Amino acid sequence: MSDSNLEILAYESSPLGLLCLRRRELLSQPGVVVTEVTLNHEFLMSSLYTDSERALASTALARHGGDDLKVMVGGLGLGYTAHAALSSESVALVEVVELLPQVIDWLRQGLVPLSPELNDESRLVVTQGDVYQRLAGPPNELFDVILIDVDHSPDERLGEESLPFYTAQGLQTAKEHLTPDGVLAVWSYAESSPFADALREVFEQVHVEPVSYDNRLIDERQTDWLFFARG
Repeated sequence: MSDSNLEILAYESSPLGLLCLRRRELLSQPGVVVTEVTLNHEFLMSSLYTDSERALASTALARHGGDDLKVMVGGLGLGYTAHAALSSESVALVEVVELLPQVIDWLRQGLVPLSPELNDESRLVVTQGDVYQRLAGPPNELFDVILIDVDHSPDERLGEESLPFYTAQGLQTAKEHLTPDGVLAVWSYAESSPFADALREVFEQVHVEPVSYDNRLIDERQTDWLFFARG
């Protein structure tokens, strides 16, 4: 670790703005090194707290309950959602759809903590593209589980292009990409009653699950929200 306690691994422009991948040792927790991503100088994600991202995958797979599953993950990020899906023996294939080629390059170049495991995983396919655009079009193939971990929340999006997905009409189109007993799961940092209502218009079973954890960096207990829909 550098004298400044911060190592910039990548700093580059993207269609969404300036992306920064950095690694630092926490001054409050000596010996704990975290990898973080910022977008336009605002915090986006961290390797320190990944419980809710991993729970998105593990809970969705448990709710499905099947074997030999095909899983789509919208958003690569630091790879924790995809890694959690691949940790299940019931998963045959995971396709990650990531908008930003820069983020895919970070994985391929070994810059993120999970690079060794993910790059050696034969069941993983990473596709560059817009997952919302893909789910808005006709399905070329069906998935048993679709995991969306892209926007901050249904009401705070990284781009307005994803807005239609969070409507009943958009969800109806996305549902066509699922197998008949498939599960759709969406990560959010905030609760969203309008999105839950839209899910209930389209799916027979809807479950909203909070995942809470103690954020020692800001000395607060935080809650992320997971939306699951099926049928």
